[in-house]
Amino acid sequence: MSSIRIVVSNPLGLHARPAAKVVDCSARYASDIRIQHQDQTVDAKSIMSVLMLAAPCGAELEITASGADQADALDALRALFESGFGELE
Repeated sequence: MSSIRIVVSNPLGLHARPAAKVVDCSARYASDIRIQHQDQTVDAKSIMSVLMLAAPCGAELEITASGADQADALDALRALFESGFGELE
């Protein structure tokens, strides 16, 4: 099991479009991927769960992956978050 800490950098936070990108990215990997924000931990492959985090801009998230492709999954998610989901100017 590996984990990374990420800060939500896009201005509108983890709303519907970025949440869908997180789910799409996570679904490409066999690993179990979880996202934690404050006291909530959710399945990164579930759009409703990711939306329920309601993570605003500046929120710190911990993403944990467990499985054969966990390193690749975390690298892809890190890149997605660092890109600001294409919402940064």
